[in-house]
Amino acid sequence: MTVVSSRPAAQDPPIPRSLAEYVRSFGPGIVIVLTWLGAGDVVDMGTAGANYGYALLWVFVVAVLFRFVFVSLVARYHLCNQHGHGVLDGLVRLHPAYAPLLFVAAVVMGHVYGSYMTRGAGEVCRAVFGFGEIWQWAIASNASALYLVFRPGFRALERVFFFFLAVMSASFLGSALWVGFDPGEVVHGLIRVEMPGRHGAYDPWRVALAMVGAVGGSLMNLVYPYFLDAKGWRGPRYRRVQLYDLLVGIAAMLVLNLAVWALGAELLYPDRHIEHLEDLPNLLSALLGDSGRLLFYAGIFSAVYTSIIGHAVGLGCLGTHAWLRWSEPVGAIPPEFRRHRCYRWIASWCLVSPLVWSLPGMPGFVPLTLAANTAQVVLLPLLAGGLWWITASERLIGREHRNRWWENVVMAALFVLAVYFALQAAGSLAARL
Repeated sequence: MTVVSSRPAAQDPPIPRSLAEYVRSFGPGIVIVLTWLGAGDVVDMGTAGANYGYALLWVFVVAVLFRFVFVSLVARYHLCNQHGHGVLDGLVRLHPAYAPLLFVAAVVMGHVYGSYMTRGAGEVCRAVFGFGEIWQWAIASNASALYLVFRPGFRALERVFFFFLAVMSASFLGSALWVGFDPGEVVHGLIRVEMPGRHGAYDPWRVALAMVGAVGGSLMNLVYPYFLDAKGWRGPRYRRVQLYDLLVGIAAMLVLNLAVWALGAELLYPDRHIEHLEDLPNLLSALLGDSGRLLFYAGIFSAVYTSIIGHAVGLGCLGTHAWLRWSEPVGAIPPEFRRHRCYRWIASWCLVSPLVWSLPGMPGFVPLTLAANTAQVVLLPLLAGGLWWITASERLIGREHRNRWWENVVMAALFVLAVYFALQAAGSLAARL
């Protein structure tokens, strides 16, 4: 099967040559990382710290390293494959069913992801301002996001994400420093490989496997290449700047999550647990006053809002690419996905349809987050297996850039975890039915 390249042809940006030029060129890595890092991370990291203190920090670091390797391989295929086409095109070369599958996944998961993020934005705004209804704040938040999603150009999107990165850094790091924590305990948790006894609702082995397994097949791993294209990075010569860019983004994610983990460990461990989105801010209010509460809420809103925007843009591009490739399996397709009407439809769907979950009587943020995480698990084997195949295949990516042995080991481990969690999710669904 021959897939004609769908990559945009535009004037390429210059290759950075100095440290200052590298720093000025960074952007897609921050955008994708803040798209991943939503309020669900705040709950997950706070919960892990509350249940196990610093004992499982090493697992989180392993999970982050797995994700870095995984997404780096996705980017390498996108930039370096010998056919000059995108990752989705490579998956379609494996089997044409990937096109309709990913189109449906983008539409369905756009609504599912948006459900808890939209609800979270509404809950945070109402908690901060003290008036209005959750659905009113959710509409205001998603309406402003809709404006940003349809703005032309990538630079404006980068500026928005860099601004909210600064807010999150001040919020999460500032709160952790304000509360105080022992750096020695953090380092100890990072380097000492141990598995504590069960504490709280979840077995530590299950928590550890979930941290590592969840990164391997996330649908949002597939949207990073669209941010690279929007930046103008196309071809192997951008591989080095892309690696540094992703590394900076992953480092930012690591630091922000560790700050929230430290707050959970210091404020909640070993006697309290997180059940609602407002639990940590309320504890900070009791300890630091209303200023501490507002500071932390600013970080939560930034995490939610950047995820809302990033998911709409990324899934809009992925869904449009899948739709066009489904309609035209072997021919050339229009390269500028954000200008296509299908993108406008999917991006609008991601921001408008989830508003129903902000209405009175609907589930809160935490149960919606759990439902969204469960829903994406069914995709894990197909995504992890397909991406492992195309990055290891000399026929698809070429001899020079195919996976090395240790990269195949990482991908094999992620595939095994993906199958495990898909079976667990299927069993849980069968039990409920």
